[in-house]
Amino acid sequence: MTRIMIIVGSVRPGRVGLSVAEWVRDRIQETLHGDGSGGGDAASLDLVDLAELNLPFLDEPHHPVKKAYTKPHTVAWSERVSAADAVVLISPEYNHSYSPALKNALDFLYTEWAHKPVAVVSYGGASAGTRGAAALAPVLASVGLVKVAANPEINFIGTKMVDGVFQGDDKLAGTVAAMTRMLVETSEALKPLR
Repeated sequence: MTRIMIIVGSVRPGRVGLSVAEWVRDRIQETLHGDGSGGGDAASLDLVDLAELNLPFLDEPHHPVKKAYTKPHTVAWSERVSAADAVVLISPEYNHSYSPALKNALDFLYTEWAHKPVAVVSYGGASAGTRGAAALAPVLASVGLVKVAANPEINFIGTKMVDGVFQGDDKLAGTVAAMTRMLVETSEALKPLR
């Protein structure tokens, strides 16, 4: 079973990231149940809302590579990330970059991220959040996450919200399906390294 963690990268009031994450989660479930990969046994999904997780700014006295955590919130975050085999980041674009909450969540840990495939579902205006996703790429590589090729991009996000709910289309659903298959395949390939 592949355990896929979906992380909502925005914590600001009025955000759309949670709705996007829920839509992506549902498409991942559809892909896993519809491709003959074993239905409900193919994967488990963990949707992490950073607003709910509410990590403080990095407050550990030791470098994360040591895993010498002193705070209960860090230990809990470490255990949750350690349980994941693959990661999907739902990332907005803030001023040509990604959100500080997402950077903080990544920085809290180090070895827990290693040898896991990652995909970035970016969203924004005309650029579809791609500048933020590009800024995120070296951070992901530095902690050992392995980016897959399919990374859904959502432009003009405001036009895709109806009564606060994200409305994706078939093209985006197809990209999420490809992303899901790549995450599962890459997770299996990297399993011996984890």
